[in-house]
Amino acid sequence: MFISRRIANRLLCSTALAVGLAGFSAGTVAEEVKIGFLVKQPEEPWFQTEWAYAEKAGKEKGFTVLKIAVPDGEKTLAAIDSLAANGAKGFVICTPDVALGPAIVAKAELNDLKVMAVDDRFVDAQGNFMEDVPYMGMAAFEVGEQQGEAMAAEAKQRGWEWKETYAVINTYNELDTGKQRTDGSVAALKAAGFPESQILFAPQKTLDVPGSMDSTSAALVKLPQGAKNLIIGGMNDNTVLGGVRATESAGFKAANVIGIGINGTDAIGELKKPDSGFFGSMLPSPHIEGYETARMMFEWVTAGTEPPKYTAMDEVTLITRENFQAELEKIGLWQ
Repeated sequence: MFISRRIANRLLCSTALAVGLAGFSAGTVAEEVKIGFLVKQPEEPWFQTEWAYAEKAGKEKGFTVLKIAVPDGEKTLAAIDSLAANGAKGFVICTPDVALGPAIVAKAELNDLKVMAVDDRFVDAQGNFMEDVPYMGMAAFEVGEQQGEAMAAEAKQRGWEWKETYAVINTYNELDTGKQRTDGSVAALKAAGFPESQILFAPQKTLDVPGSMDSTSAALVKLPQGAKNLIIGGMNDNTVLGGVRATESAGFKAANVIGIGINGTDAIGELKKPDSGFFGSMLPSPHIEGYETARMMFEWVTAGTEPPKYTAMDEVTLITRENFQAELEKIGLWQ
């Protein structure tokens, strides 16, 4: 079939243009952005919520979250290599051991990955915070203050007289975050008029329920005869739960005990009980931390916007038997 030269030229030009446009489109398809989100205890509701909201950020912003459990140092360093092999550009991590900070940073640099810490802040070989690594975590002293204010408010609500009331504060000063929380709590109690002489400090050997049972029990034997009511404090839910158990063993009734923890996730079982000296917990915001750290990392690896060196989270909600289910359902922590 005969085709004029003019028509042939037009066809050739059209074909060339189509091929060129196809090549241009293929060349400009956006590369998939991947970031890692590493947590030390994936079975915990707290970290499951962080993961869920990190993925929510990914869906909204257009990136993929690679979720990896890192229960120990060996798995942590191996996970960083795995992220690099899978094309990740950076990662958010709640490390199983804050002392791994220097090794994590070195491994990240070796793999050309950006790193941001969440929940637990890295420390260097001297035990100092690695302030050059972006970090988002709880504003420890301020949250402790809110815990102390809540305990004082509930005592006043019950009509307790300070002269009959003593506070046992389970401490773990080896951990700076823990010390800041209990320091804040004590400061708030004193600001509410609670007598400093009636605050007993009970150092813990371990940060668990048995450890706080032991420390509280050792403090209870020091109480005078006139001690009728007790306030139990500590850096987290477990340190307060153990303290409440000790008061039960010592014969104190639930109505004469106010224990308020911090974290919320470890208090669910206790708050399901109809009656306990464990009154409530200060619930932080794992959903915000999961979403915001993932978003910050995405903007860092795509736009070069480095996250702040420290983003303090002081937004907590007091959960009690009256509202804990509703508050936990809001953020996906209800079990």
